[in-house]
Amino acid sequence: MRRIYEDSAYDADVPSYWATTVAPEHWPELQGVQKADVAIIGGGFTGLNAALTLAQAGVDVAVVEAQTPGWGASGRNGGFCCLGGTKLPESLLRKRFGDIGLSEWQHTQKASIAYVQALLEMHQIDADTHSKGETQVAHSARAWRAMQDEAEDTAQSYGVATHLTQKADLAAEGMDGPWHGALTTRAGFALNPLKYHTGLVHLAQQAGIACYGQSPVLKMDPHYVLHTPKGKLIADTVIIATNGYSSEDLPSWLRARYLPVQSSVIVTRVLTEKEKAAAGWFTDQMAYDSRQLLHYFRLLPEGRFLFGMRGGLRATSGAQARIKRKIRRDFAKMFPAWRDVDITHDWNGLVCMMPGLVPFAGAIPGHSGLYAGLGYHGNGVALSSFTGHMVARQVLGDPGLPDLMRIPPGRFPLGRARRMLLAPAYLAAETFDL
Repeated sequence: MRRIYEDSAYDADVPSYWATTVAPEHWPELQGVQKADVAIIGGGFTGLNAALTLAQAGVDVAVVEAQTPGWGASGRNGGFCCLGGTKLPESLLRKRFGDIGLSEWQHTQKASIAYVQALLEMHQIDADTHSKGETQVAHSARAWRAMQDEAEDTAQSYGVATHLTQKADLAAEGMDGPWHGALTTRAGFALNPLKYHTGLVHLAQQAGIACYGQSPVLKMDPHYVLHTPKGKLIADTVIIATNGYSSEDLPSWLRARYLPVQSSVIVTRVLTEKEKAAAGWFTDQMAYDSRQLLHYFRLLPEGRFLFGMRGGLRATSGAQARIKRKIRRDFAKMFPAWRDVDITHDWNGLVCMMPGLVPFAGAIPGHSGLYAGLGYHGNGVALSSFTGHMVARQVLGDPGLPDLMRIPPGRFPLGRARRMLLAPAYLAAETFDL
């Protein structure tokens, strides 16, 4: 395997808060020679949803996971099941893909949320859901003006209700702070991502899907033999579902076509009602600010507070220590009443960006029987789940996903050093955010 970050970025021992809320799942290692109609590399939201869809159609499917179930982004994210998945503004999406292409993309985002909600309800998966849509808070007067201009377009484009909150009314809605206003879009909800993932694992077990853990794919031969440390998996079709935890050589086509980006999260101890009142934040809305280098945050149902941010170029111990100091500084600046509240959990993970800033899902050119789904740009709970389902539908003969997701991505410059491209991007974003 050839990954572009230091080994510590792929450490399976992640002290996330979510891991304390569920019993750990264990899959057997792949040993000897095994066969399946379809092999899926990656046991996260994308891979498991693809496996479930294929199994329901009677396909013999096997999932191979490099570590334990949910060790990657599916078990490390902030739990925002919401609209999103691209870093392009809608004006550029319309210019590149036309009105029909943009409309298809908007429909896909809504369908992704509905897909996850239906899974939770149909299979009675208790994932601690809450929040009626998501709320964006304006960090500047300029951002607030833009929100007011966008509110009606968002409501019409997605067919959902939106609500603008003036600065003077923020405290009454339980979201007081250094904001200039807020825009709430009634689409999506928050959840415990590892409880959702555990529910998918149990569904896979019930469906009789062969799932192997601690079985990183070290090499993939043509037509298609997957080599793991203790065995081989032979399949007619392969789906790559590794997202930001991908390897440059699995397959070699993937080299430099994705860019993992670090995201960090902290969680506090349980807050008292008095402490919530002191900060003026007692809403259960999932929220994020309007910065380019955004922060995302929410009160968890049990009374803890989750706070996350993007940033970081390296995964060395020194770099991680600096990120930990920065996220605490930003948290204290935005929620000064909680400056001295104990942080009980902190962790990081990798989100995945693509050269064209849109996700990719579908057949890999020049490789018959090889598919991939990745590149959710930090909004993958809903989209990765739906993408896994729809890539499986493609394997079964249904094209499904919008055209913009099926365009093969180009390559980033700088090869394995491409994360250095993030340095000027972060600097530009910080300047824009002033």
